[in-house]
Amino acid sequence: MTDKWRDLGPRAISAIVMLALAIGAAWAGPFYFAILVSIATGLMVWELARMHEPRFPMLPEIMAAVTTAMVFTTYPVFMGIFVQYAFAATMVLAALLTICVKRDMHLFAPYVLAVLLTGNLLAGLYMASPKSVLFLLAIVIATDVAGYFAGKSIGGRKFWPRFSPKKTWSGVIAGWLAAGCIGLVGYATGNFGPLFILTAMIMSFGSQLGDIAESALKRRAGVKDSSNLIPGHGGVLDRFDGVVGASIVLIVYMVF
Repeated sequence: MTDKWRDLGPRAISAIVMLALAIGAAWAGPFYFAILVSIATGLMVWELARMHEPRFPMLPEIMAAVTTAMVFTTYPVFMGIFVQYAFAATMVLAALLTICVKRDMHLFAPYVLAVLLTGNLLAGLYMASPKSVLFLLAIVIATDVAGYFAGKSIGGRKFWPRFSPKKTWSGVIAGWLAAGCIGLVGYATGNFGPLFILTAMIMSFGSQLGDIAESALKRRAGVKDSSNLIPGHGGVLDRFDGVVGASIVLIVYMVF
């Protein structure tokens, strides 16, 4: 295997393990899926806190525990008539988490809010509409896989080299097309209307921007990966930054 594809093996193994966990939790039901999402959200906050100089050593672990508990507590009302209270609680927690770090608080605040909203959305939306969550994850996975293989195979001009030196225009466009195919499947199977094809492509772009935003945070922090929890992928945030970006697009779509 050439150097260009050296990371393919570890990435594939880790992806299979994570996919098996997600499918198992989803199959078990909304309660267990919410547990998995809440833990993943807590781990992402833990990684973010470590990159932004927590005010004392054990603070990232405390922030992760509080986040996990909050997401698991608020997700049942995130899709209901009390959604405004869930939004309010999420914003308050994001503010509290922000004052727990010392560096780049103005960048930490919006990103940690996006992470918290993503956790609530995934857990709450799966309880209300499992197929919507499955299509969201399919869009992100298709974007990532198509972008990886197109970028490695075709290469070409970089999309935004300042923040993401490996991402190419060929990979970005391939991700849009792959997401559009997922949107087409959603329309063809009668799960969504024709507008979902365009929405899927916009969510794909949101996924790519989520990846770029996280890359920018890592570059400012001087780290290659958000952590080393997942072999071949780095940290939980490295794997789910695209889900965060796509989820924010979906939240905007749902609101407006």
